[in-house]
Amino acid sequence: MYLYYEIKDKKIIWSALFSFISFPSILLLLAFSTINWLVEITKWRSLVSYFKSISFFEATQQCLGSLTASIFTPNRIGEYGAKALHYSKEETKKIIFLNFISNSSQMAVTCFFGILGLLLFKINYTETMLWFAFKVKIIPIITAIILFVLLLFLAFRLKKTKLYGISIATLFSKINSFPQAILKKTLLLSLLRFLVFSHQFYYLLYLLNCDISYPTAISCIFSMYFLASIIPSIHVLDVTIKSSVAVYLFAKFGVLEWKIIMITSLMWVFNLLFPVLLGSYFVFQFKFQKK
Repeated sequence: MYLYYEIKDKKIIWSALFSFISFPSILLLLAFSTINWLVEITKWRSLVSYFKSISFFEATQQCLGSLTASIFTPNRIGEYGAKALHYSKEETKKIIFLNFISNSSQMAVTCFFGILGLLLFKINYTETMLWFAFKVKIIPIITAIILFVLLLFLAFRLKKTKLYGISIATLFSKINSFPQAILKKTLLLSLLRFLVFSHQFYYLLYLLNCDISYPTAISCIFSMYFLASIIPSIHVLDVTIKSSVAVYLFAKFGVLEWKIIMITSLMWVFNLLFPVLLGSYFVFQFKFQKK
């Protein structure tokens, strides 16, 4: 809704979308996206090695295929079931648990750098930060997160609540007994992935000649990914949420709205649309083999 009101009265020349991108720039953007997904595939293969050895191709098939299968589900919840289809019934709970670790580690990195980004706003741009806090109602959001953490703690104490069919107590126990080397590697790969697509966003800011310093841009990017990640959505429509948040943040520093919309759209194309198209091949192949 916010995005609609920002662009409805502005003349955006969509024909200029690719006028600023040269062929080498497209190759570099593809390189960013390729590294992004190679890191994610490596992370999944590493997690599965906990109980089974799979090839890099199998990990690619499972990651991209599950992405395609879950694109229309809220917060990619369908990814859990899609990956489990590649394994036996006895291994289903293991796959759900491993996928939970994968997503949780990525979310933990996003939250850490997102909060860091918001703190940079508070230190360097106090007035903007306060206005932003009341405008997008960040205080209620933070309150909701705190309440959610408290509920998790309470659920753990009661040992009754289940998450994806696994009790909270069992989940914490499994995480504590999980190989620390794999957990550390998963967190490191999640960090690397976050930095890759964050700097891909910054590279697009540079390509469009956006007059904004690196520290300011990075704090905006970190904050945007954090705020967008805590808003429930269907993954295929995630671009609208990121666009709305990004337009609001970057507009405070004089970056034109149409440039931000172009950037978020290109990020969506390179990091979601292309992988989904490739993943659809694996989905159809999987169905064919099952038949």
